Amino acid sequence: MNERDTAPNGTDAADLGLRFLTVAYRTRSAVDQHMAAAGLSLSRTKLLQLLARDGAMHQAELAAALGQAPRSVTQTVEALERLRLVTRTADPADRRRKAVSLTEKGHEALTVAEQAGRQALRYVFDAFGPEQLAELDTLLDLMRLPDEASR
Repeated sequence: MNERDTAPNGTDAADLGLRFLTVAYRTRSAVDQHMAAAGLSLSRTKLLQLLARDGAMHQAELAAALGQAPRSVTQTVEALERLRLVTRTADPADRRRKAVSLTEKGHEALTVAEQAGRQALRYVFDAFGPEQLAELDTLLDLMRLPDEASR
């Protein structure tokens, strides 16, 4: 272990990393619960955000963009379709492929969910002052993440 592996207070970098993961998980869970109470889970919101940003997409494209298994995306799309937040239409060139589109009701639900998520995140991060937020922003930019090739 070298100097860079330990903080001045004696905290090991790996231990700090595990603490970071715990805080990140708890924050994500709290945001997801707050959003779900407003009508949409975080994962459903991400799917709707993708459609709002990029327009209609095939389910396979959605799965790739979200980094999820196609079956998981199919189940999510089916649930969103039952809620009338998305529609699926057959591709004229290949009727087995379905294009997923956001409905007006989907846009409205997305707006409510995004507001709920932002409210939850503001609650968490309002504990920091402006200087601390700027420092956290800088620290997050400095974080190195393993790339796909090193896994």
